Amino acid sequence: SMRKEREGIKKRSTSWTTFSTNFKNMSKWSPYDNNGGTTIGIAGKDFAVIAGDTRMSTGYSIQTRYGRKVLKLTDKAVLATAGMQADQATLHKVLEYRLRNYEHAHRKVISTQAIAQLLSTTLYGRRFFPYYTFNVLGGVDEEGKGVVYGYDAVGSYESVPYVTTGTGTELMQPLLDNQIGKGVKNISREEAVELIKDAFSSAGERDIYTGDSVLICVIDANGVTEERFLLKGD
Repeated sequence: SMRKEREGIKKRSTSWTTFSTNFKNMSKWSPYDNNGGTTIGIAGKDFAVIAGDTRMSTGYSIQTRYGRKVLKLTDKAVLATAGMQADQATLHKVLEYRLRNYEHAHRKVISTQAIAQLLSTTLYGRRFFPYYTFNVLGGVDEEGKGVVYGYDAVGSYESVPYVTTGTGTELMQPLLDNQIGKGVKNISREEAVELIKDAFSSAGERDIYTGDSVLICVIDANGVTEERFLLKGD
Protein backbone atom coordinates (compact mmCIF):
# COMPACT_ATOMS: atom_id res chain seq x y z
CA SER A 1 0.00 0.00 0.00
CA MET A 2 2.92 2.33 0.79
CA ARG A 3 4.34 1.62 -2.67
CA LYS A 4 1.02 2.42 -4.36
CA GLU A 5 0.75 5.64 -2.35
CA ARG A 6 4.27 6.72 -3.42
CA GLU A 7 3.42 5.93 -7.08
CA GLY A 8 0.22 8.01 -6.75
CA ILE A 9 2.14 10.97 -5.30
CA LYS A 10 4.72 10.67 -8.11
CA LYS A 11 1.97 10.66 -10.79
CA ARG A 12 0.28 13.69 -9.25
CA SER A 13 3.65 15.48 -9.05
CA THR A 14 4.39 14.69 -12.73
CA SER A 15 0.96 15.83 -13.90
CA TRP A 16 1.29 19.09 -11.89
CA THR A 17 4.71 19.73 -13.44
CA THR A 18 3.26 19.16 -16.93
CA PHE A 19 0.31 21.47 -16.19
CA SER A 20 2.61 24.14 -14.75
CA THR A 21 4.90 24.01 -17.83
CA ASN A 22 1.92 24.21 -20.20
CA PHE A 23 0.44 27.12 -18.24
CA LYS A 24 3.72 29.03 -18.41
CA ASN A 25 3.85 28.49 -22.18
CA MET A 26 0.24 29.64 -22.48
CA SER A 27 0.97 32.79 -20.47
CA LYS A 28 3.66 33.76 -23.01
CA TRP A 29 1.22 33.57 -25.93
CA SER A 30 -0.42 36.78 -27.11
CA PRO A 31 -3.03 37.44 -29.80
CA TYR A 32 -1.12 40.58 -30.72
CA ASP A 33 2.11 41.27 -32.59
CA ASN A 34 3.61 44.66 -33.34
CA ASN A 35 4.80 44.43 -36.93
CA GLY A 36 6.69 47.72 -36.65
CA GLY A 37 6.99 50.74 -38.89
CA THR A 38 6.15 54.39 -38.50
CA THR A 39 3.47 56.78 -39.74
CA ILE A 40 3.44 60.57 -39.76
CA GLY A 41 1.06 63.42 -40.48
CA ILE A 42 1.58 67.17 -40.96
CA ALA A 43 -1.22 69.70 -41.44
CA GLY A 44 -0.66 72.84 -43.50
CA LYS A 45 -2.77 75.89 -44.25
CA ASP A 46 -4.64 74.29 -47.16
CA PHE A 47 -3.13 70.80 -47.33
CA ALA A 48 -2.05 67.79 -45.28
CA VAL A 49 0.77 65.28 -45.78
CA ILE A 50 0.37 61.69 -44.55
CA ALA A 51 3.16 59.12 -44.86
CA GLY A 52 4.10 55.62 -43.75
CA ASP A 53 7.03 53.31 -44.43
CA THR A 54 6.63 49.95 -46.17
CA ARG A 55 8.58 47.57 -43.91
CA MET A 56 6.69 44.87 -42.00
CA SER A 57 8.58 42.79 -39.45
CA THR A 58 8.11 40.10 -36.83
CA GLY A 59 10.87 40.17 -34.25
CA TYR A 60 14.15 40.38 -36.14
CA SER A 61 12.67 39.03 -39.39
CA ILE A 62 11.43 41.23 -42.23
CA GLN A 63 8.19 39.76 -43.61
CA THR A 64 7.90 42.19 -46.52
CA ARG A 65 9.54 45.37 -47.77
CA TYR A 66 6.44 46.42 -49.73
CA GLY A 67 3.66 46.57 -47.13
CA ARG A 68 1.27 49.54 -47.34
CA LYS A 69 0.32 51.40 -44.18
CA VAL A 70 -1.34 54.24 -46.10
CA LEU A 71 -4.93 54.06 -47.39
CA LYS A 72 -6.78 56.66 -49.47
CA LEU A 73 -10.31 56.89 -48.04
CA THR A 74 -11.65 59.78 -50.17
CA ASP A 75 -10.21 62.51 -52.41
CA LYS A 76 -9.87 64.60 -49.24
CA ALA A 77 -8.78 62.07 -46.61
CA VAL A 78 -5.93 59.57 -46.17
CA LEU A 79 -5.34 57.16 -43.28
CA ALA A 80 -1.98 55.76 -42.14
CA THR A 81 -1.89 52.86 -39.66
CA ALA A 82 1.00 51.45 -37.63
CA GLY A 83 0.94 48.45 -35.29
CA MET A 84 -0.29 44.94 -36.11
CA GLN A 85 -0.69 44.27 -39.83
CA ALA A 86 -3.63 41.85 -39.43
CA ASP A 87 -5.64 44.34 -37.37
CA GLN A 88 -4.63 47.12 -39.78
CA ALA A 89 -6.01 45.14 -42.74
CA THR A 90 -9.25 44.38 -40.87
CA LEU A 91 -9.69 47.99 -39.74
CA HIS A 92 -9.12 49.31 -43.27
CA LYS A 93 -11.66 46.82 -44.66
CA VAL A 94 -14.27 47.80 -42.03
CA LEU A 95 -13.75 51.52 -42.69
CA GLU A 96 -14.04 51.12 -46.47
CA TYR A 97 -17.32 49.23 -45.97
CA ARG A 98 -18.72 51.90 -43.63
CA LEU A 99 -17.70 54.71 -45.97
CA ARG A 100 -19.48 53.02 -48.89
CA ASN A 101 -22.52 52.52 -46.68
CA TYR A 102 -22.49 56.22 -45.75
CA GLU A 103 -22.32 57.29 -49.41
CA HIS A 104 -25.25 55.03 -50.34
CA ALA A 105 -27.34 56.25 -47.40
CA HIS A 106 -26.61 59.98 -47.70
CA ARG A 107 -25.79 60.25 -51.43
CA LYS A 108 -22.67 62.33 -50.79
CA VAL A 109 -19.01 61.81 -49.99
CA ILE A 110 -18.28 61.78 -46.27
CA SER A 111 -16.33 64.76 -44.87
CA THR A 112 -12.90 64.40 -43.27
CA GLN A 113 -14.27 65.47 -39.88
CA ALA A 114 -16.98 62.80 -40.09
CA ILE A 115 -14.35 60.17 -40.98
CA ALA A 116 -12.38 61.25 -37.90
CA GLN A 117 -15.40 60.60 -35.67
CA LEU A 118 -16.28 57.36 -37.49
CA LEU A 119 -12.76 56.01 -36.97
CA SER A 120 -12.94 56.91 -33.28
CA THR A 121 -16.24 55.07 -32.73
CA THR A 122 -15.02 52.09 -34.79
CA LEU A 123 -11.94 51.75 -32.55
CA TYR A 124 -13.91 52.39 -29.34
CA GLY A 125 -16.43 49.72 -30.31
CA ARG A 126 -13.62 47.19 -30.02
CA ARG A 127 -12.24 48.54 -26.72
CA PHE A 128 -12.55 45.18 -24.90
CA PHE A 129 -10.45 43.43 -27.57
CA PRO A 130 -8.88 46.42 -29.38
CA TYR A 131 -7.49 46.65 -32.86
CA TYR A 132 -3.75 46.82 -32.14
CA THR A 133 -3.38 49.85 -34.41
CA PHE A 134 -2.13 53.40 -34.02
CA ASN A 135 -3.64 55.69 -36.59
CA VAL A 136 -2.98 59.04 -38.24
CA LEU A 137 -5.79 60.56 -40.33
CA GLY A 138 -5.17 63.60 -42.50
CA GLY A 139 -6.81 65.64 -45.21
CA VAL A 140 -8.67 68.87 -45.86
CA ASP A 141 -11.91 69.87 -44.13
CA GLU A 142 -15.04 71.38 -45.65
CA GLU A 143 -13.47 74.84 -45.48
CA GLY A 144 -10.38 73.65 -47.37
CA LYS A 145 -8.06 73.80 -44.34
CA GLY A 146 -5.51 71.07 -43.67
CA VAL A 147 -6.28 68.80 -40.71
CA VAL A 148 -4.47 65.92 -39.02
CA TYR A 149 -5.81 63.64 -36.28
CA GLY A 150 -3.80 61.32 -34.04
CA TYR A 151 -5.36 58.22 -32.39
CA ASP A 152 -4.60 55.68 -29.72
CA ALA A 153 -5.71 52.04 -29.97
CA VAL A 154 -9.17 52.58 -28.43
CA GLY A 155 -10.28 55.65 -30.36
CA SER A 156 -9.20 58.61 -28.26
CA TYR A 157 -8.23 61.26 -30.81
CA GLU A 158 -7.14 64.86 -31.16
CA SER A 159 -6.73 67.36 -33.97
CA VAL A 160 -3.05 68.30 -34.07
CA PRO A 161 -0.67 70.25 -36.36
CA TYR A 162 1.56 67.17 -36.66
CA VAL A 163 1.83 63.69 -35.17
CA THR A 164 3.70 60.39 -35.48
CA THR A 165 2.78 56.83 -34.46
CA GLY A 166 4.66 53.53 -34.52
CA THR A 167 8.10 52.26 -33.58
CA GLY A 168 9.95 55.38 -34.81
CA THR A 169 7.84 57.85 -32.82
CA GLU A 170 10.50 58.62 -30.19
CA LEU A 171 12.97 59.47 -32.96
CA MET A 172 10.65 61.51 -35.20
CA GLN A 173 8.49 63.49 -32.78
CA PRO A 174 11.37 65.57 -31.32
CA LEU A 175 12.45 66.49 -34.87
CA LEU A 176 8.94 67.72 -35.68
CA ASP A 177 8.78 69.62 -32.37
CA ASN A 178 12.00 71.36 -33.29
CA GLN A 179 11.21 72.12 -36.93
CA ILE A 180 7.51 73.02 -36.70
CA GLY A 181 7.06 73.92 -33.04
CA LYS A 182 3.41 73.18 -32.19
CA GLY A 183 2.03 74.88 -35.28
CA VAL A 184 3.87 78.17 -34.79
CA LYS A 185 5.57 77.86 -38.18
CA ASN A 186 3.34 78.09 -41.28
CA ILE A 187 5.01 75.27 -43.21
CA SER A 188 4.69 74.91 -47.01
CA ARG A 189 3.86 71.59 -48.65
CA GLU A 190 7.36 71.33 -50.16
CA GLU A 191 8.91 71.90 -46.73
CA ALA A 192 6.54 69.35 -45.16
CA VAL A 193 7.44 66.67 -47.71
CA GLU A 194 11.18 67.32 -47.31
CA LEU A 195 10.85 67.24 -43.52
CA ILE A 196 9.07 63.89 -43.69
CA LYS A 197 11.82 62.50 -45.93
CA ASP A 198 14.48 63.71 -43.47
CA ALA A 199 12.55 62.27 -40.52
CA PHE A 200 12.24 58.82 -42.10
CA SER A 201 15.86 58.84 -43.27
CA SER A 202 16.97 59.62 -39.72
CA ALA A 203 14.65 57.12 -38.02
CA GLY A 204 15.67 54.40 -40.50
CA GLU A 205 19.23 54.63 -39.23
CA ARG A 206 18.25 53.82 -35.63
CA ASP A 207 14.94 51.91 -35.75
CA ILE A 208 15.29 48.46 -37.31
CA TYR A 209 11.51 48.29 -37.88
CA THR A 210 11.40 51.42 -40.06
CA GLY A 211 12.88 51.28 -43.55
CA ASP A 212 12.87 50.27 -47.23
CA SER A 213 10.62 53.03 -48.62
CA VAL A 214 8.06 55.65 -47.64
CA LEU A 215 4.69 56.32 -49.26
CA ILE A 216 4.02 60.06 -49.00
CA CYS A 217 0.51 61.35 -49.76
CA VAL A 218 -0.22 65.06 -50.20
CA ILE A 219 -3.91 65.95 -49.84
CA ASP A 220 -5.30 69.30 -51.04
CA ALA A 221 -8.30 70.73 -52.88
CA ASN A 222 -7.19 68.98 -56.08
CA GLY A 223 -7.18 65.52 -54.50
CA VAL A 224 -4.45 63.11 -53.38
CA THR A 225 -0.99 62.74 -54.93
CA GLU A 226 1.29 59.88 -53.87
CA GLU A 227 5.07 59.68 -53.98
CA ARG A 228 7.40 56.80 -53.08
CA PHE A 229 10.66 57.77 -51.36
CA LEU A 230 13.32 55.07 -51.15
CA LEU A 231 15.17 54.47 -47.88
CA LYS A 232 18.11 52.18 -47.13
CA GLY A 233 17.19 48.58 -47.89
CA ASP A 234 19.25 46.97 -45.13
